[in-house]
Amino acid sequence: MLCLQAPGLTLCDGLTRRDALVAGGMTLGGMNLTQTSLVRAASAVAPKAKRVILFGLIGGPAQHETWDPKPEAPLEVRGEFGAIPTRTPGLFVGELMPKTAMLTDRIAVLRAVTTRDQAHSSSGYQILTGVPHVPMNAESVTPRPPNLHPSMGAVMRYLRPERTQLPSAVTLPEHIWNDGNFPWPGQDAGVLGPQYDPWLIHCDPSAPEFRPPALALPKEVPSLRFDHRRQLLEQLDHRFDRLGSVIETYGTDSQQAFGVLASGPARHAFDLDKESPIVRDRYGRSRFAQSVLLARRLVESGVSLVQINWTRIANQPNQGGWDTHASHNAACKNLLMPIMDQCYSALLEDLEQRGMLADTLVVWLGEFGRTPKFNGNAGRDHWGHVFSLALAGGGIRGGVVHGQSDGHAAYPVSGVVEASDLVATIFHLLGYGPDTELQETQGRPFPLSRGRVIQPILA
Repeated sequence: MLCLQAPGLTLCDGLTRRDALVAGGMTLGGMNLTQTSLVRAASAVAPKAKRVILFGLIGGPAQHETWDPKPEAPLEVRGEFGAIPTRTPGLFVGELMPKTAMLTDRIAVLRAVTTRDQAHSSSGYQILTGVPHVPMNAESVTPRPPNLHPSMGAVMRYLRPERTQLPSAVTLPEHIWNDGNFPWPGQDAGVLGPQYDPWLIHCDPSAPEFRPPALALPKEVPSLRFDHRRQLLEQLDHRFDRLGSVIETYGTDSQQAFGVLASGPARHAFDLDKESPIVRDRYGRSRFAQSVLLARRLVESGVSLVQINWTRIANQPNQGGWDTHASHNAACKNLLMPIMDQCYSALLEDLEQRGMLADTLVVWLGEFGRTPKFNGNAGRDHWGHVFSLALAGGGIRGGVVHGQSDGHAAYPVSGVVEASDLVATIFHLLGYGPDTELQETQGRPFPLSRGRVIQPILA
């Protein structure tokens, strides 16, 4: 509750400093309206992409069954699946990617990506931020110093001011966590400050009568009470005009929150009923697949970066995820690869049909790959020494393979790509050079990335 007569330092218009800070952080329907710094980094290069979708196969997809099959390797390495030709002459992918194989002329494949980290949490931190975790190979770690580098979504919110009803970065359909609900580091704004955290929306777009919780008023805030809060803020607006950047940002954040809670473009973006059943079926009806469709609607509505996290699936081997320590082949064939191949290909085709692929960058990624050899449970374990990622769309030269792994897809041979290079390339395509300066909350500057742009994959 905002106290208009609270004691404290009084500002020149009679409003106390405490009032201003409370108003700046006021919660409306459960949404925290935080302050936002006005410090922004300037665009350094001509952008080729307006927006980016991070297609996140969290858990670690195997390079052997996806972008880097090894048909000549021994059975215990290559696995039971073969390789199939693609639209790109000379390029083969795993046989469980038939739909994606027909779209490789839009895709650049990176076959020598490395984090040298075998733990979900720390390798994931490196992929999402471009900075190695300290220490490496650390599992079930949570965000804490010195591992507070901002995620790509947070950097996007820092770089792009938000003057619309939607933020510039959204994460769907839940955060990434290890067993015990230990959230990975590298998913928030870290040293930039919490005002730049990507909006995390927990939801299941595949559920009947889908309505994301973040867009609904909580039970303790009935519509009449919400209207009273809005009227109070409107009455205070004229008194905030002289409080500087803090209140300027307060106005933006409050308008943003009201815009999402009220009807309009923001709510329209989340209304999957606007999509035809044919389109929804084309993506697939799983939670992840419908989150991918929702991501397309969000970038279409003005969101600059959407990260889609693969979520666990109950009553499935390996908890329905890509961490296939057991029954790897069965999990790939019967669950993981069909969902991935269908919704990934649907996303690329849908964007292209809407005239959006040319300026929408789609990044297919996981936090690492899988071991060259199967373990005793017919599974593949964690492997960060070499794995594959793929980029398509905005500014990417399709039909390209960059980098090479050895005959077992165990170690890189050429064209090594670090996580920092991936981050540098993504933001280069969005118009920001690696040396773009960001500032910590304490005012200390640091570069957007210390990596190099992957020039061979650029159009």
